[in-house]
Amino acid sequence: MGVAENTAVMEIPHELILGALGEGVYGLDREGNGTFVNEAAVRILGWTGKDIIGEPLHDIHHHSHVDGSLYPQEDCPIYAALLDGEVHEVDDEVFWHVNGDAIPVEYTSTPILKGDEIVGAVVVFRDVTERRRLQRERQKAFEEISHLKDQLEQERDYLRDELRSETRFRGIIGSSEALKRTLTQIDAVAQTPVSVLIEGESGVGKEGIARAIHEQSPRAEAPLVKVNCASIPSELFESEFFGHVKGAFTGAHQDRVGRLQLADGGTLFLDEVGEIPLSQQGKLLRALQEHEFERVGDDRTIRVDVRVVAATNRALSEEVKAGRFREDLYYRLSVFPIEVPPLRFRREDIGVLAQHFTDLACAELGREPMSLSRQQVSVLEAHDWPGNVRELKNVIERTVILSRGKRLRLDLVLSPQATTDVTAAEVENGEFMTEEEFRALERANLRAALTAAEWRVSGKGGAAELLGLKPSTVAYRMKRLGLAKGG
Repeated sequence: MGVAENTAVMEIPHELILGALGEGVYGLDREGNGTFVNEAAVRILGWTGKDIIGEPLHDIHHHSHVDGSLYPQEDCPIYAALLDGEVHEVDDEVFWHVNGDAIPVEYTSTPILKGDEIVGAVVVFRDVTERRRLQRERQKAFEEISHLKDQLEQERDYLRDELRSETRFRGIIGSSEALKRTLTQIDAVAQTPVSVLIEGESGVGKEGIARAIHEQSPRAEAPLVKVNCASIPSELFESEFFGHVKGAFTGAHQDRVGRLQLADGGTLFLDEVGEIPLSQQGKLLRALQEHEFERVGDDRTIRVDVRVVAATNRALSEEVKAGRFREDLYYRLSVFPIEVPPLRFRREDIGVLAQHFTDLACAELGREPMSLSRQQVSVLEAHDWPGNVRELKNVIERTVILSRGKRLRLDLVLSPQATTDVTAAEVENGEFMTEEEFRALERANLRAALTAAEWRVSGKGGAAELLGLKPSTVAYRMKRLGLAKGG
């Protein structure tokens, strides 16, 4: 057997092996022209040996990116192997099919060395169309899951809003145990005709409780007439409550209907009832006991059917002991007392209340809807709220006014101590701050330390020691943040 025959016998197994590969294989010479193509390469891209051999391979199937833009040969990793002798692996490009389709591939270009000389390269590639399809399907499935998750969250929020509307009946918002006890009392007394005394700190929402009692009572279709007892001068008390006729006193230019008559068939809400002057309390007591009164300057008796709900932020029992409030009027008003809990006793309601006030403020000011973050709710829950619900409402309204975009800026309204009560754990939980918010937080924290140290930077008990920093670092931050004593 001759040398040529031996060579042919040796080459046949190699061609069979290359032909049996599932990956496409191209051979290139030193100039990047095709020297070999296996069956898988023909099957994947359609280019035959007749098309490839002796031709610049890059110009045939790698000439442009997937978007059609030019792919310069000098940037081609296949050709890079012919220049630097390194193996180049690529997993995010396309080769062009003979019919013009872009086939996504991953490939390896490996230099062929003869001694130290690069004499060519071999390119092994595979069609990743199916893999990309599966990736797209997984991505689509992930997006669908995300969409369903968002939809479920929206439905959860909707159901939560529905629950709020169930528990906030008549404008009362919250689901804390303290508030539930108050709502149970409202349910118990609303259908009865007895007088109710609502007690609680200023700003807890006593008027809302009174309105809920009225609207759940048989008198709901009749008027709820409010009297702010603290705003009525003593000399005008009778006219305000009972009305007057024309000429009854100087300035009485026409008849006037009093609040008791306006509330006939409905509910009279006596807000801040503890402010009624002692000298006038007996007249009110008679009218409530007898369900009748006379207007100022009139001798005609007017009968009324009025249910009384009173409210006070004073301890009326103590006022009675001190002789500032009539005992008989107190017992007349407090047949059924209701104690409204302060906001600090119902902290779990603060987030819901704050978001409610945020929604109202945004709607009233024509702003895009804003949402409170978890750490902002935590900050609000940590505050004692001496002004109760009224204070919270005012803080939220100011926050909405001062905020820009869709992020609420509580740091612009609450004290530094309140806004610095955001822990690292809360931030790591997925919330974040803008750079501006972070700087404001940093400035507030530094100011708090300086205040605690009486603005001493160094030495024992100085701000540097309190913060665990070098005095020079504290001084630098004071300068950077524009902090100075009294500033």
